[in-house]
Amino acid sequence: MHILLAVDGSPYTQKMLDYLASHDEMLGPEHDYTAVTVQPSLPPRARGLLSKEAIDAYYADGAENVMAPVREYLGRKGVKITEVSKVGLVGDTIAATAESGSFDLIVMGTHGHGALGKLVMGSVSTQVLARCSVPVLLVR
Repeated sequence: MHILLAVDGSPYTQKMLDYLASHDEMLGPEHDYTAVTVQPSLPPRARGLLSKEAIDAYYADGAENVMAPVREYLGRKGVKITEVSKVGLVGDTIAATAESGSFDLIVMGTHGHGALGKLVMGSVSTQVLARCSVPVLLVR
C-alpha cells in the first residue's frame, strides 16, 4: 500500500505516528510511505522584502523542523520514508498531493475540534476529506 503521512510537527503528528507504530498492519515493510509537510505561503508583503534565497531557506528550515523528528521516529522502527515539502494552502495541497501521487491512503492526526470549532476555525482534515477521493485515516 502506498501511504501518505500528512505531518505538521504538532503533538497530533506524534499521536498519529504512535498509532501507526502500535498497529503492525499499518507500519511495515510491505507499505511504501511518503511524509508530506505543507507550509503556508508567506504574505506577499513579506515575500516582497526578502530575497528568493531567504524565502527558500525559511521554507527549508520549517520543513526540516517538521521532518527531522518524523524521520528519526520512523527510522527507529526500521521504516524509510520519502519526504515531500510543499508551500500553499495546507488542506488543498495535501489533497492535491494525494490525488496526483497514486496514494492508497492518507493518514493524519486531527485536533478533534467539535462541529462548532470546525465552523469557526475550519479544519485541515475537513478540507482534505472534501477535496480528495483517497481514503483518509484520521487519528485523534
